[in-house]
Amino acid sequence: MATETVENYLKAIYALSRESPTGEAAMTRIAAIVGVATGTATAMVKKLKAARLVRYERFGGVSLTSKGEKAALDILRRHRLVETFLVQTLKLDWSLVHAEAERLEHAVSPLVLDALDRHLGHPTFDPHGDPIPRADGALAQPNLVPLSRCKAGSRIRLARALDQREESLRFLHRHGLEIGARITVEAVEPGAGTIVVHVERGQTISLSDTAASRMLVEPNPPAANSTSPRRARL
Repeated sequence: MATETVENYLKAIYALSRESPTGEAAMTRIAAIVGVATGTATAMVKKLKAARLVRYERFGGVSLTSKGEKAALDILRRHRLVETFLVQTLKLDWSLVHAEAERLEHAVSPLVLDALDRHLGHPTFDPHGDPIPRADGALAQPNLVPLSRCKAGSRIRLARALDQREESLRFLHRHGLEIGARITVEAVEPGAGTIVVHVERGQTISLSDTAASRMLVEPNPPAANSTSPRRARL
């Protein structure tokens, strides 16, 4: 069942189950991400269950089996290594590479993938700060928090952008909010639902709580001259 459609489903289920407090993905959410009707998603999930890639009971959520998780991590590895190659080697804008990687990830063979990994120096994180699974499926788990939960006076570093829509990434880049950017929280306005931050070598900007919640940061980052695998060249 190693088809493009199956891989897209497994990737969607993996992402949704990671976000869910129950560890399960709702069928309606799966359908929305894959871009099909709920009935179509249900029919495919039943096929994935028959292939022992997911666990699913009628009217319940969907979760990956160990076999399904291994396959999902493999496609994520391909996607994130392709994104890294497109940004670091081909110098494409980070706001454009997600869609391109969606097209290319299904065609990368294991031989090419390993060569790509070596060429890039075995990166741990992609240009958006997403951890890149290793060949054995291991995944880095940095201690990150949403920017929306930071208090005034906090000194932090942007480590991951969860909202990877083109317009959102262009907004971040325009204001100097790139991966590795050092930030000071100037003010938090709960009543207005905003947080004001100053970007080192950048601007002071007011963000909505929603936007800030989709930006993961490293609290108490090391000194500016120290190296970090989360820093990506954009």
